[in-house]
Amino acid sequence: MRPQSLPRGKRRRRIAGGASVLLAGCIAALGWSAACSGPHADVPAPSASASSAPSAVNIGPSTIVVSLVGIADLHGHIETTPLLGGYLANLREARARDGGGVLLVDAGDMFQGTLESNLGEGRAVLHAYGALGVAAATIGNHEFDYGPVGPKATPQDPGDDPRGAILARVAEAPFAMLSANVLVAKTHQRLPLGKPSVVLELAGVRIGVIGVTSSNTLRTTASGNVSDLEMAPLAPTIAAESTRLRNEERADVVVVLAHAGGKCHGFKKGIEEDQCESDSEIFEVARHLPAKAVDAIVAGHTHQGVAEVVNGTPIIQSWAYGRAFGRIDFTVARVSGAAMVTGAELFAPQELCPGAKEFDPACKPAPYEGTVPKPDPKVAAAIAPDLEAAKARRDGSLGVVLKGVVHRDHDQECEEGNLFTDLLREAYPNATVALANGGGLRDDLPAGPLLYGSLFQAFPFDNKVGFATLTGAQLKQLFSDHMRQKGSVLSASGVRVKASCSGADLKVELVYADGKPVRDADVITVLASDFMLTGGDSFWGSLTPPPVKLEEALVRDVIEAALRKRAEIDPKTLVDPKKPRMSFPGERPVRCP
Repeated sequence: MRPQSLPRGKRRRRIAGGASVLLAGCIAALGWSAACSGPHADVPAPSASASSAPSAVNIGPSTIVVSLVGIADLHGHIETTPLLGGYLANLREARARDGGGVLLVDAGDMFQGTLESNLGEGRAVLHAYGALGVAAATIGNHEFDYGPVGPKATPQDPGDDPRGAILARVAEAPFAMLSANVLVAKTHQRLPLGKPSVVLELAGVRIGVIGVTSSNTLRTTASGNVSDLEMAPLAPTIAAESTRLRNEERADVVVVLAHAGGKCHGFKKGIEEDQCESDSEIFEVARHLPAKAVDAIVAGHTHQGVAEVVNGTPIIQSWAYGRAFGRIDFTVARVSGAAMVTGAELFAPQELCPGAKEFDPACKPAPYEGTVPKPDPKVAAAIAPDLEAAKARRDGSLGVVLKGVVHRDHDQECEEGNLFTDLLREAYPNATVALANGGGLRDDLPAGPLLYGSLFQAFPFDNKVGFATLTGAQLKQLFSDHMRQKGSVLSASGVRVKASCSGADLKVELVYADGKPVRDADVITVLASDFMLTGGDSFWGSLTPPPVKLEEALVRDVIEAALRKRAEIDPKTLVDPKKPRMSFPGERPVRCP
């Protein structure tokens, strides 16, 4: 079931008072001063657009409305940000009229994923977020993907800093970068990557913002960049930091930016009625927090939509790639000089292009806060150089025509996974089997002449080609472990995999492409990305990882070269329903009775 599109939020009544934003003691009208967070140029304040909305009703100076706007999992899609800026301009104008304010935050995975962003290792997103007026962001698991500064995706030589690129972005960011639960394994102390939290003042309200990252981060990140780290549990970390913020920093409101998420098919009716996955990580975190520990959670990581209240805590999440944003309106009362939340209105995710699963720069938004949003020219100007720098490479033809869309799928065998693994094995004929993880496939390949930009969108990771040698028995165990765990499905070339239950046991049979069975004693050369071979996505399962040989070539470059040798590709030939490459009972994780 596709998530329903959201109705426009209710108009707020007019209240007296002025709006201001304070970060680390620096004030900027409706924006963020770059001097508050590092040595860089001033960040332009968000633009405002005219509104034809009627005047609101005054309810007095003792009560204000603060709109929390949450985004997550942009993954470098800066092309969406000018229109987001238009929505924000409308909302900021509404809050300026009634004396409240708007706090824009991000729940992680900002950088990795597009050519525009990857060319500068995320710097393009800083340009966009500075113009939008983002106040704070948490570190996502993919923030670690760039590794050292420069072309190396993981450390290769002595002195290479596995987190050099993200540290550089933290130093340059015109907003607070937060990370409270990523620890150095040897010392069990917090990794000095930004701050654990920050207190922001908005319209006279002190808002504490905490940043945390999924407990699965080390499993879903290139091992070479995080092998010396460990993750502190989310709920205790949040609870302790919230107590500190309220008691020591005098925070009136506490908000969590969690790169940990959920999944729902509807919004605001309750977890059961909205068909949410009740055991999702962020729901479990909310259940384990003390009552009233935090006032809201902005979630991310799972690329899904959420607008639910769990254990008294509102949670918002707004899919991915800049498609939408979430919103919570807090009513805050000033009592005896202090401020306290007296109510919260939860909004379903607001799509920039209503009813569309993907952003379309030519779409026509519906009115928001009384006025149709228009792309913010200041945001557009801020990202224009980054878009132009990537254009020539993006528009380059690969010389192959796709006779239909080549689809990806995270959970089952798909055309794109089969194509990419076939091309890899074609490029390295000495490899017996080529494998790819479904989580690395990020977009479909469109029908027609294939451009480099489309290939990059489908596989944006700078992973290297690698090899490992296994016996047939070990390969069977690898697939058995894979069937029993969550996460993305493996794509395979050179072998067909059939899993079946034999009582409580899961039996795995392997057959080579020529139809011969794989024997336990066979010696098999496995080709895969360095991410997988170094343990990403728990690739090795229960196996002891064997020695791995890495090539200098990037997986994407090898696929590109192989595609250039083809004149056309018909997606219908990539998946054979009568002879699936991977079959198993039910859904993963497989549970045999």
